[in-house]
Amino acid sequence: MTFRLGLTGSIGMGKSTTAQMFAEAGCAVWDADAAVHRLYAKGGAAVSPIAEILPDAVRDGAVCRTALRSMIAADPGVLRQIEAIVHPLVAADRAAFQTEADIAVFDIPLLFETGGPAQMDAVACVSIPAAEQEARVMARGTMTAQDFRAIRDKQLPNEEKCARSRFVIVTDTVEHARSQVQDIVSQIRRGV
Repeated sequence: MTFRLGLTGSIGMGKSTTAQMFAEAGCAVWDADAAVHRLYAKGGAAVSPIAEILPDAVRDGAVCRTALRSMIAADPGVLRQIEAIVHPLVAADRAAFQTEADIAVFDIPLLFETGGPAQMDAVACVSIPAAEQEARVMARGTMTAQDFRAIRDKQLPNEEKCARSRFVIVTDTVEHARSQVQDIVSQIRRGV
């Protein structure tokens, strides 16, 4: 039977890099962000329902994320409408994920916020200090500090995510994170 490990963490904490480390350790990985990209792509299951409520958010048959961000900034209520469409579709995509791997890692940024832990055997949370988190996000050059804080403030606080997780992976260095991932995989495989 496959062990289901939820992997979560706030923006800029190193979750995607950590998910790749689990994949390198032989785990199957399902990525919520990749699922959303599939749903928003041309022919994706979210395109028609979003077009019905926000026709200007769909361009060339796909959902335009930039347009969505602008609409959400102008009217925060739009986010709830989008989540009502997208969250069930993402849940269905996750439910359809099949693997024969002994460990399946579910990379879900909003795992706690969407009630995901109930479907997992354990949860691992990536973590770094807040100042380093902000520095990493700002170094990407893809958003303003105000945008970053708005996203971070909508997420469950890092301290609470860590407290509610069986495993905490400190992503201060790649080597340190990798050794923690290897230890977690070893514990799960030993049934600890």
